[in-house]
This record gives sequence, structure tokens and C-alpha cells, in this order.
Amino acid sequence: MQKISIDALARQQIEAAVAAPSGRAADTAFGGHEKTLRQTVMAFRAGTQLSEHQNPGEATVFVLKGNVWLKSGGNSWQGKAGDLLIVPDGLHSLEAEEDSAVLFTVVKTDRLVQLPV
Repeated sequence: MQKISIDALARQQIEAAVAAPSGRAADTAFGGHEKTLRQTVMAFRAGTQLSEHQNPGEATVFVLKGNVWLKSGGNSWQGKAGDLLIVPDGLHSLEAEEDSAVLFTVVKTDRLVQLPV
């Protein structure tokens, strides 16, 4: 059993993002490239964004602190602390309106194993 404080990780990553030239920081809390499920705490300095990219699989963004915008196509959804945003299929981006931290969860569909029925 392993226990991780997501709140502490969010605080650490916000501090790192504010200090980083890119305005972003992230740390994988669970999973990784070799796993199907991955949970990453991502932090953004106010005004920074994760530019448009393809959805890697089924994904959610749980807003831990701050205020972010998830954008896809002509649509946008605001997320504040406590909100869960469902990442749409296809291209999307994420922008921080203020210093923010999110828990990004993804199940990489290219890694799913089909079990015989």
C-alpha cells in the first residue's frame, strides 16, 4: 500500500510552476508510461496553457486549486476547485486563469488488453 498526499503534491507543483520559465510543472502520482492508468498532478502559473494536443485516451481533469479552461473545437468549459472536467475526444487545450493545479487522469486506450469473452 502506498499513500500520497495530492494536496501536498499540488502545493509543490504550483511552487515549481510559478518558478519555472515555462510556467508549468507536473509530477506523476500513479502509473507511468508502462501502465494503462496514469494520474498526474499538473500545475500552471496564471496565464499559461497546455497547447492544443490529441487526447491520449479516456481522460478527466479534476481541479484541485485555481481556475482553468478546457477548450476543444469551438467549445470551452471552466473548471474551479472541486470540478471534474471530462476531456473530450480529439484535440483540446487547457489554460490557467490563475495559479492552478489539476489531477489529470488518463486510461491510455492503446494499452488496453482485450480479454476473450
